[in-house]
Amino acid sequence: MYRTHHCNELRKRHIGQQVTLAGWVHVSRDHGGVIFIDLRDREGLTQVVFRPEENAELAKQSHSLRSEDVIRVTGKVAPRVAGTGNPKLATGDIELLPSELEILNRAADLPFPLDTEISNEDLRLTYRYFDLRRPRFARNLRLRHQAAKATRDYLDGQGYIEVETPILSKSTPEGARDFLVPSRLAPGKFYALPQAPQQYKQLLMVAGVEKYFQIAKCFRDEDLRADRQPEFTQIDIESSFAEPDDIFALTEGMLAAVFKATRKIEIKTPFERLTYREAVGRYGSDKPDRRFRMELVDFGEDFKSSSFKVFRGALDAGGVVKAINAKGFASLTIGQSDELTEIAKNFGAKGLAFIKVENGEWKSPIVKFFTAEEKAALQSKLEVAEGDLILFAADKWDIACEVLGRLRLRIAEYQKLLEGNEQLDFLWVTDFPLLQWSAEDNKWNAVHHPFTRPKTEDVPLLDAQKFGEVRAEAYDVVLNGVEIGGGSIRIHEPELQEKMFGVLGVNAEEQQVMFGHLLRAFRLGAPPHGGIALGLDRLVMLICGEQSIRDVMAFPKNNRGIDLMSQSPADVDQRQLRDLGIKLAGEKNA
Repeated sequence: MYRTHHCNELRKRHIGQQVTLAGWVHVSRDHGGVIFIDLRDREGLTQVVFRPEENAELAKQSHSLRSEDVIRVTGKVAPRVAGTGNPKLATGDIELLPSELEILNRAADLPFPLDTEISNEDLRLTYRYFDLRRPRFARNLRLRHQAAKATRDYLDGQGYIEVETPILSKSTPEGARDFLVPSRLAPGKFYALPQAPQQYKQLLMVAGVEKYFQIAKCFRDEDLRADRQPEFTQIDIESSFAEPDDIFALTEGMLAAVFKATRKIEIKTPFERLTYREAVGRYGSDKPDRRFRMELVDFGEDFKSSSFKVFRGALDAGGVVKAINAKGFASLTIGQSDELTEIAKNFGAKGLAFIKVENGEWKSPIVKFFTAEEKAALQSKLEVAEGDLILFAADKWDIACEVLGRLRLRIAEYQKLLEGNEQLDFLWVTDFPLLQWSAEDNKWNAVHHPFTRPKTEDVPLLDAQKFGEVRAEAYDVVLNGVEIGGGSIRIHEPELQEKMFGVLGVNAEEQQVMFGHLLRAFRLGAPPHGGIALGLDRLVMLICGEQSIRDVMAFPKNNRGIDLMSQSPADVDQRQLRDLGIKLAGEKNA
């Protein structure tokens, strides 16, 4: 055997035993000819001490050891010299006195030290296999494993069956851009990597599986940011004869099991629920962070007769006047004020009106337009006090809400309102809009995907072509302002599905080409069904307290979609392209 114990296993009870350890040289220290080695493996550290008076040859050999050399040592477990114990280490009461040393592999010059934070992420990702030796990443990968295992165990206990679905699939318009894979055997035709197993899991419901899940790889060719990768993993769940309450209860139980397995904590269930209109109206977001106050307050009734033209104009046009109170933030800097104004403009506002409350005075050019009644309404509803900053948005409902929602989050960062906050705020957001008008595409698009069921009472609105008023039987689960999962009850009747495709601008012929397999399946006895998909990467990111999903994935791409370690994407051989019948743009004819 390479080892009898791992490097975090030896305790006082092992003193006197002959053991063998193997791992990496974490640190080597020379104390007057006595060499102290911290030997590290995945589990932790053990101190190994080479003393010349006990074994001169081994002590001499140990002088050549460098950080990250891979070694195996055999020797006796001994108590540490009195007063030299390390209470911060689980193995801090003992040390290993070696009688044998074998150098299994020498480490070359290291690309960066492991015991300091490296800001150059591209360098870290180039040597990702080395970076993963850090205890932080070992912990993250272990927590990811525990989360996945708890998920499988819980869903198995609820009668769900894990079924794998194809990776090589068909390109269909479901939102993001597909990754395409050319077929050699069918020249000129392409597979697509799945954005999600959506159609397959619905077909499994038609197949009578009834309760399906999968920890599935998904692929989307989209621009990247901290919580996005071109390939990611989701916990995919679908159930026949299910209503939203069934999905809510199942998901809450699964998340409770995951947090108990990973963080050893009990989370409170059931989760609170807000409709989409409530969430956006109160917090300016459909994934609200409620760990701090600063809610949006409506002043439409209070300013309906206002002499301030900006407010009156927005209300007369059918819009809203809303405000937030950033308590104690009247002392913001000019730079912060400029940034908040820029944020407001970026999200549709024409400017940013605000009031500072300083030395008992309301300071703003707009205050002179307010009546005593309007001031009293602001004072009462916003609980205005000395040092407060009141910010307004007067526009269409969606623009005003988003502007204040973005400002709310930025101000929370300025004021460090969430620093040290360990609260776990789970929330369901329900009743999303089914459809959203795209001025760019000049058509209606599905807010979630084209298989989402409209609420039964809103189906007549489809026939009346009041598409913007139709609500979906859709829901998201949110944790601390991050959407960790979303789902819906699906359309299972072919007639309703065809109607939905028609609203989305997919004609009868296109429906058969792109979705004929699904429509045919629905005509063979499709049960009512619904489900949810949770982002495993995002969930583990929150469990680990990380800011990016890259830090909970073993081999992520960088923010340009490049794997710097393997240098992919990369050029391919011309023969491979020729076999696929592909010629690159700009390539000269042979």
